[in-house]
Amino acid sequence: MAQLVLLSSEVQPYSLKDDGTFPNHEHLPVLYYQDCLQVPENFAAGPGIEALFMSNNWSGVWHNGIYDFPHYHSTSHEVIGIAAGQANVQLGGPHGIVLPLKKGDVVIIPAGVSHCCLDSSTDFLCVGAYPPGQEQYDIMKGLPGERPDADARIALVAMPSTDPVYGKDGPLFNYWMEWRRQSL
Repeated sequence: MAQLVLLSSEVQPYSLKDDGTFPNHEHLPVLYYQDCLQVPENFAAGPGIEALFMSNNWSGVWHNGIYDFPHYHSTSHEVIGIAAGQANVQLGGPHGIVLPLKKGDVVIIPAGVSHCCLDSSTDFLCVGAYPPGQEQYDIMKGLPGERPDADARIALVAMPSTDPVYGKDGPLFNYWMEWRRQSL
């Protein structure tokens, strides 16, 4: 029976600074796990990715696309796993980076980091989830008046205790703690 296969993946970090509109995250980088999931043909990747995230205690799972407008969450971190197709996703606001995400990729987005789907294939499907206690996310659009209250909420968002892909032995916790130590 076909199943989702977890591959070793080098973490590609992207540090995104406050651009005046979007806070992004001064102390936690976006973590990009390129090709970390091998998805067999004719395999329902959405449920497989959902089960993977849930097995690592990330919940509030959803299946869909990514909003086509810049937005961020001030109350939660987020993981997105690509189940089908491809999309160009901009992180960090209009002057940020663009990642060409495809089936098998995962991106972990810290609270405060703007993200937006610029374009995608017609079959694009992703699965998202949040760390425990952060399932009630908000949607901030970089509008006047959101800050400084959003900044205060971002500063209070707890560090996840597990990596959504690799679990307790995964790189997220150690990577974010090391990055935070270096940037303080």
